[in-house]
Amino acid sequence: GILMGSRGERHVIRGDLVPLAALISREFKNDKLEKPTVRYGSAAQSRKGEDYFLMKNDCHRVPGNLSTSFSVFGIFDGHNGSAAAIFSRDHLLNYVLDAIPRGLGRDEWLHALPRALVAGFVKTDKEFQSKGKTSGTTATFVIVDGWTVTVASVGDSRCILDSPGGGVSVLTVDHRLEENAEERERVTASGGEVGRLSLCGGTEVGPLRCWPGGLCLSRSIGDMDVGEFIVPVPYVKQVKLSGTGGRLVIASDGIWDALSSDTAAKCCRGLPAELAARQVVKDALRSHGLRDDTTCIVVDIVPPDNAEQSPPPPPPLKKYSKLKSFFMGKRFCRASTNRSSKKLSAVSTVEELFEEGSAMLAERLGHGGGPSGETNSLFVCAICQTDLAPNEGISVHAGSIFSMSSKPWQGPFLCADCRDKKDAMEGKRPSGVKIV
Repeated sequence: GILMGSRGERHVIRGDLVPLAALISREFKNDKLEKPTVRYGSAAQSRKGEDYFLMKNDCHRVPGNLSTSFSVFGIFDGHNGSAAAIFSRDHLLNYVLDAIPRGLGRDEWLHALPRALVAGFVKTDKEFQSKGKTSGTTATFVIVDGWTVTVASVGDSRCILDSPGGGVSVLTVDHRLEENAEERERVTASGGEVGRLSLCGGTEVGPLRCWPGGLCLSRSIGDMDVGEFIVPVPYVKQVKLSGTGGRLVIASDGIWDALSSDTAAKCCRGLPAELAARQVVKDALRSHGLRDDTTCIVVDIVPPDNAEQSPPPPPPLKKYSKLKSFFMGKRFCRASTNRSSKKLSAVSTVEELFEEGSAMLAERLGHGGGPSGETNSLFVCAICQTDLAPNEGISVHAGSIFSMSSKPWQGPFLCADCRDKKDAMEGKRPSGVKIV
């Protein structure tokens, strides 16, 4: 028969399926490459006080087992108040982790993560909106586990990767109506109207916005006073770094409106993480002034053998003349870049493991979490993890064009509330069908 019980009991039963010793030995087999060291730092300049961030390096996939550690970084750039940004900073991580089945080894856990990120983002939005507050926020959420980096984002707080020999790549997509034609199309198809602010004379000004609400972003968390087609479904990208490691720069648009991805990466090369973050903020302010809250996190994923070699100490504080220190500084830089370029001659390649940006939940939740298609349970809502009675779940595929190619009776299932939310986000139309 089917074992039902409280959610806690069910997880204990599921968790016991894999003995802890087996999980741990699987861990060591998987870590052919020793785990890199993660170093990080942040810097911020506040104008409206609506940027919030998260840096956490003491998370564990298996509670109490230090070899299963991972780190989490997040930037939440709020608008119309800071409540949504604070709520997301405080709850998003737990909602994501709740959506990952228990008892998975590392590879399956990483495989289940993109799907859990979608569920966690949508749940955060749903829970925050139920509080009846009107603010909204971007969210760029980064999970670093060994050499694997998984990024989920809504809005325009970009995350870039600077990898030795691999150049600079962007791990997020800017969900701005002005720049993103695909999102403009999606919003319009779901019943939103896209246009600029018009002054009384009919002159149009500023970036493209979505009406009702007038938001420039096409995806966010919160924003209950704008149309439901401003969705919280994140773009997710998962990459694996080579053994040479790399640097992540995660920042709010206060940085990216002032600096290109390349400029931001280049302006802080050679500096340790904390100083690098300060340098990026400084350069953004120098070029643009403080027009917006400006927040930057720098995360260095350092190969274990480089970890002991900390960056060269600053020269002793003598009273140099300005000119002399200028030349000293130049020489110091040149020497250190030569040294590091020898060390980094190993060619770096970044392997892409996963990428998906669709706003349709049937596409994002419809495939099982891991290789064996494991999901938390048929009797749990795939988004908010509420227990479902066997007769109350509605398949994520129901009424959708995707149901032709999948088996709706296999789930995953949603509770009635999350199903309503999904319908509203998709403009109450069957997904995938264009209304011309």
